Amino acid sequence: MFEGLFQPMHLLLIFGLALLVFGPKKLPELGKGIGEGWRGFKSAMAGTDDHQPKELKSGKDDNGPQTPAA
Repeated sequence: MFEGLFQPMHLLLIFGLALLVFGPKKLPELGKGIGEGWRGFKSAMAGTDDHQPKELKSGKDDNGPQTPAA
């Protein structure tokens, strides 16, 4: 079904349309945002979350030891 989808001429056409729509200054920012989103999606699917701050990863609070409520 997708055998001839990513031929070089198709990729050039897609890139050209993106350049016309977003402009040369906005295109790198768009690519960076898509890349960060894709990395976040992959890490969420793998179960690893590298985007959390260290305080949240360790599971410790700065409030000191917690005592269970009676």
